[in-house]
Amino acid sequence: MAEHSKDDRDRRLAEIRQSLGARSIVLIGLMGAGKTAVGRRLANRLDLPFIDADTEIELAAGQSIKEIFAEHGEDYFREGERKVIARLLEGGPQVLATGGGAYMNPQTRDAIKAHGLSVWLKADLRVLMKRVQRRDHRPLLATGDPETVMRKLMAERNPVYAEADITVESREVPHDVIVGAVIDALAAKLGCMTAKSAPAARRKGGR
Repeated sequence: MAEHSKDDRDRRLAEIRQSLGARSIVLIGLMGAGKTAVGRRLANRLDLPFIDADTEIELAAGQSIKEIFAEHGEDYFREGERKVIARLLEGGPQVLATGGGAYMNPQTRDAIKAHGLSVWLKADLRVLMKRVQRRDHRPLLATGDPETVMRKLMAERNPVYAEADITVESREVPHDVIVGAVIDALAAKLGCMTAKSAPAARRKGGR
C-alpha cells in the first residue's frame, strides 16, 4: 500500500513538471513568509533548480541588498530587481523565490504571468514578525517600529498578492507541510491527477 502511495506521489510530481513546460513556479509574499525555505524544499521535491532572486540581485550588483538600499535607494534597487527577475524568468522551469516587493511592479507581474505560475505564501502578522525578528538584514524594517512597518506593508501589498495564481497559507508548521500544500495546489491548478486525487483536482481545475 505504501509503495502504491509513493508511486502515486512520484507520478504526480512528474506530471507537474511536465505540465509546467518552460514555466517557473514563482513564490511571492512578504518578508518572513518562508519563500526561500519552502522554495528550496519544493524545488528538491520537484527535481527543479531553485533560484533566489535576492541572491541573484546581489551577485549582479556586487553588493548586498542592504548596501544597495543604503547607497542608491529603493527606486534604484527596484529597477535592478525588475531586470534580474525578467532575465531569470527566461530560464525556466525552476522554482523562483522573489523579494517581498517584487510582485508590486506591474511589469514584473506581467512577466510572471507570461512565464510562470505565481504562488502567494500568505502569513499572518504574528507569524511574519516572529520570523523576521530572527535576522536584521531587511532594509525596510531597519527604521521605525518593525510591526507598524509590517502592518503597512500588509495593507499595501496583500491586495496585489491576491492576484496570484495560487494562494497557500504559511503557518507555524514544518516547512514540508507547506511544501505539500503547494504541491497539492499546483496539481489542482495544472490538472495533474493521481487515481486518488482525480475527482477533487478535476473540480478545481474546471472552474
